Amino acid sequence: MKILFFGRGAIGTQYAWAFENAGHTVEFYVREGRKEQYGSHVNLELWDTRRSKKDQIVKEKWPIVTHEEIKENHDYDLIFLSVNPEQVSSAISFLAPRVGNATVLFFCHFWQDPQLAVNPIPLGQIVLGFPGAGGGFEGNTLYGGLRKTVSFAEFESEPTRRELEVRKLFADAGFKTVVLKDAQSWRWNRFAMNVAMEIEVLKSGSFKKAVTSREALAGIGSNMKELIKVLKAKGSKIDVMTGVIGGLPPRAVGFLMSNVMSPKGMSYALVEHNHFKVGYAVREVIADARKYGIKAPRLYAVESLIKE
Repeated sequence: MKILFFGRGAIGTQYAWAFENAGHTVEFYVREGRKEQYGSHVNLELWDTRRSKKDQIVKEKWPIVTHEEIKENHDYDLIFLSVNPEQVSSAISFLAPRVGNATVLFFCHFWQDPQLAVNPIPLGQIVLGFPGAGGGFEGNTLYGGLRKTVSFAEFESEPTRRELEVRKLFADAGFKTVVLKDAQSWRWNRFAMNVAMEIEVLKSGSFKKAVTSREALAGIGSNMKELIKVLKAKGSKIDVMTGVIGGLPPRAVGFLMSNVMSPKGMSYALVEHNHFKVGYAVREVIADARKYGIKAPRLYAVESLIKE
């Protein structure tokens, strides 16, 4: 496949590297001026859980190809879109007249209805999936990690040709693909978990400070107790992870999370260098909490910390 990645973000870059190693052609679309800024390579320091434990740490100088325009007559088979929730609308507006016949992989954690979000790109060209990766850049070095499992949703009862092609792309690159039976609930649960973390990031000032504070990690449990109310009001099923984090005493959550977020582990690597501006996702959930009349003092308390 010839694949165009929209932006040179942490998630897309890691999958691009994996796909190129599997024999595909990968290129990046970046905004005007970014090609010179980003340069001709990325320094990778990654955890890759597709590999055996002794070989999971990757350190590599990886050359990349970037473009500051998408030509009208392009020949990309797939456009890979993985952006933050607040960037989805502008990204779709930009891509819609430039998609051509390419498949678009909508690879985002998203609170709203993805089928509405991708309009006016034809739904038949969309594949809906959810990444199992994270990380962040420090200069030109990407610190992060790839989990082996990648999740997908289906718009119809039977998979389309494009959906099957994208799943095969991942499978051939060594990923395990899972098709979600209740993608809507899964998507909302994952988004709520991210928001539970972002609330603590807003209070502490950074992801790194949040995951190294036992108090902040305990706060994730308290936050989930409120967010479960929002999930239920939206009609979502509560999955096992959400139920455990929201059901345990906050101190127990803090203890468990401090072990999960050990500086020597992959989970810590996924967030230590994450510098993206939080708040938009929290604000989306706050809007629904108010809509349903839910008492959520911890959620509402951080609203004043969200910067435009």
